[in-house]
Amino acid sequence: MTRIIAGEFRGRRLAVPADTTRPTSDRVREAVFSMLGSRMDLSEARVLDLYAGTGALGIEAVSRGAASAVLVEADRRAAGVLRDNVAVCGAAAQVRIVNRSVESFLAAPTGTFDLIFLDPPYDISTDEVNRAIAGCAAVLAEGGWILVERGRRSDDVAWPEGIDEVAAKKYGDTVVVLGSR
Repeated sequence: MTRIIAGEFRGRRLAVPADTTRPTSDRVREAVFSMLGSRMDLSEARVLDLYAGTGALGIEAVSRGAASAVLVEADRRAAGVLRDNVAVCGAAAQVRIVNRSVESFLAAPTGTFDLIFLDPPYDISTDEVNRAIAGCAAVLAEGGWILVERGRRSDDVAWPEGIDEVAAKKYGDTVVVLGSR
């Protein structure tokens, strides 16, 4: 069961698309927001959640005070579940769902973002993840943050010029890496 951990939507349960999504566990999400909370003020932040899946990261950010979130998910079934999850939380005014590939979205961005979550399926190649990170650099606001979630056995990510790695933490089979402009 995936649920919102804190904030306005605390305790709301999120549906998970069958066989198409690996949601970030509550434990890892709690650690992620603790890591972010000591480094940035989420209030009024513009959030981009790439490979959104259940939307747990983006919706959690809005629940904790972010002004808005754009959730990008290529899988049509997962995007349908995203719509349901946003509705369950009553977050439709703050959350926009984009049913496109990450590559397509980053090729024609809609503004800049203060916080970007990049949580691709673990089987996506490191080269593809690094291309997505490079695309994120173009839409990351000054002073913004990028959080990348990968499998523990994945290769290290490559940060583009102007973005520095700030922290990396391991949680079971998951590695979370945080970069900042």
